[in-house]
Amino acid sequence: MRKEDCFYLGKVVSKYSFKGEVLVKLDTDDPEAYQNMESVLVSLGNNLVPFFIDRCRLHKSALLRIDFEESKDEAAADRLLGAELYLPLQQLPPLSGNKFYYHEVIGFTLMDNVHGDIGIIESINDSASQVLFEAKKGDKELLIPMTDDIITKVDRKSKMVHVSTPEGLVDLYLN
Repeated sequence: MRKEDCFYLGKVVSKYSFKGEVLVKLDTDDPEAYQNMESVLVSLGNNLVPFFIDRCRLHKSALLRIDFEESKDEAAADRLLGAELYLPLQQLPPLSGNKFYYHEVIGFTLMDNVHGDIGIIESINDSASQVLFEAKKGDKELLIPMTDDIITKVDRKSKMVHVSTPEGLVDLYLN
């Protein structure tokens, strides 16, 4: 399986016990949804390797304590430290309304309530303190904040994200 067909679940951040258990920092708003998994894909080198799980459970809210079938001692757990975990995209729970996964809206049109079509979403920039839509309109690039105040509607059927941008923001890019 390719990484493009998967979503990032989290990262092994520490060992938990001398029996090979590890703690995973999850990248999710709903950690409870992942406490009964049977397997995950572990990024080792350039490959995603399936690892089967004997037992996993939440540990102090956002950490997941995992006992892998393949990791039964400290040395095996050491080899997993820092490894990223992935799951196939089809295992993502569906979202509705104005909630969406970042990968889901790539290619959607941004429709502003004043300016109309302001571009196609090319990517999501979540590396800054404010998450941004990165959209392209002709040869211009627009950066639009992703906040509940700005996003008014996500229309999956017509592949549009409706936004109400602050006055002057779109003009800054397009004029």
